[in-house]
Amino acid sequence: MINITRLWCGAEQPADHIRYGLGHGSTAPHASTAACTPTSSRTRKPIVVWNITRTCNLRCVHCYADSHAQQYPGELTPEQCHAVIDNLADYQVNALLLSGGEPLLHPHLPELLEHATDRGLKVTISTNGTRITPEYAALFKRLGVAYVGISLDGIGAVHDSFRGVQGAFDGAIRGFRRCEEVGQKTGLRLTLTRNNVQSMEKILDFIEREGIQRVCFYHLVPTGRGVDVAALKPEEARAALDMLISRAQAWHDSGQTRELLTVTQPADGIYILLRQLREGSPLAAQTLRLLGWNGGGANSSGRGIANIDTQGNIHPDQFWQSVTLGNVKTQKFSDVWEAATEPSAAELQKLRGADDPLERQKQLSGPCATCRHFALCGGGFRTRAAFANGHWFGSDPACYLTEEERRTELSL
Repeated sequence: MINITRLWCGAEQPADHIRYGLGHGSTAPHASTAACTPTSSRTRKPIVVWNITRTCNLRCVHCYADSHAQQYPGELTPEQCHAVIDNLADYQVNALLLSGGEPLLHPHLPELLEHATDRGLKVTISTNGTRITPEYAALFKRLGVAYVGISLDGIGAVHDSFRGVQGAFDGAIRGFRRCEEVGQKTGLRLTLTRNNVQSMEKILDFIEREGIQRVCFYHLVPTGRGVDVAALKPEEARAALDMLISRAQAWHDSGQTRELLTVTQPADGIYILLRQLREGSPLAAQTLRLLGWNGGGANSSGRGIANIDTQGNIHPDQFWQSVTLGNVKTQKFSDVWEAATEPSAAELQKLRGADDPLERQKQLSGPCATCRHFALCGGGFRTRAAFANGHWFGSDPACYLTEEERRTELSL
C-alpha cells in the first residue's frame, strides 16, 4: 500500500507506524497495535483479510471471490469464527479486515464484530455499501469499528455496470452517508481498470464534493471474474498516478486532510520517488527512507498481508487462492503463519525468501531481476507476478516503469 499523501506531501497519516516504522499510530488505542511499532517490515504482524461469507447481493465483473447471491456450504460456524477471533487477538495481528462476498449478509456479523472489538482487535469492513442500514451504521460506531471501506468503481451508470446491478451506485452512496451521519470513519475503495480510468477526474471531483476523507485506488489483480477485465496499459497507469499526485497536492495545499492511497502496486512508490528527484523535491530523501523500511512486495503477501477464506483456508493474500497454507478449522492461524505446521513451512519459506533483498532478487526473472529499485519495491505485487508467469519468481506484468527508470541510480 502506497500512501501518496504521506510520500508526496509529507503529511503524517494513520498507520504510518505499520507501513514505515514510525510516525502516527504508534500509540494507537487498540490492544493489537499499541503493543509496539514493529522493528522491521519483515517482522510485523499481518493485516488479516477475512472473507467471512461468499454470498453477495451484487454481480461485480472483477470479483476475485466469484461471489453470487446464494448460500455456500462449508462456511465457518459461529463457534469457529469466535475461535479464530480469539487466536487473532492473542497473536496481536495489526488489523482484521472483514470482507466477502458481502460481509453485511453474514447472519452473525453483529456478534462477530462485538467479540472482535471486545478482544481489542482493530476491525475494518470492506463492503459494497448497499446493505448499510442506519442501524448497522450506528452499530459500527458504537463498537468502535476503525474504518468502513465502501467499493466504488465509477459515477452512476459506470459503477452500476461494474457491479452488475442497477441502483448499486445510489445504494453505495446512501450507505456512505449513513455512516457519515453517525460519525463513523468511512472511505471509498476503487479498482483501476481500462473501463473506468477515463472517469477518474469525475470520481476525484465526487470525493472532494462529498467530503470523503479516505480513498484507496487498487491496481487490478486478474483473478476470479477479474481475469476478464482489462488492466491498465503502462501509459494509462502513469497518467492515473500523475492525476492522483496532482489532486493529493491540491488537497494538501488547500488544507484538506484527505488520505489518498494506492494498493497492490509497490512500483507506485518508485514512480513517486523518481518524480521527486527529477523535480528537486525536498521530500525525496524521506521518501527513500520510508520505502526502504517498507520493502514493498517482498514484505506484503505472506508477510504483512494474510487471508482467511470462507472455508477457513489460509492464503498469502485475498487474491492468491491457489496457494493454501493451512485451515483455521483444524489449525490456529498463528501456528500456520509462524510456519509451525505443514504445509505452511515450505510454502512460506519459498514466498518469503531470503532476508537480504539482493539475494532474493537473484531468484527472479524478467525486468524485476535487474531493476535497481528492487530493495524498495520488492518485485511489485508478487501474486500478480505468480499468476502471469506460472511460478513464484517472475516479474510483475503491471509494472509500468520504463527500462530507463528501472536503471536509474538514486543519487541524493
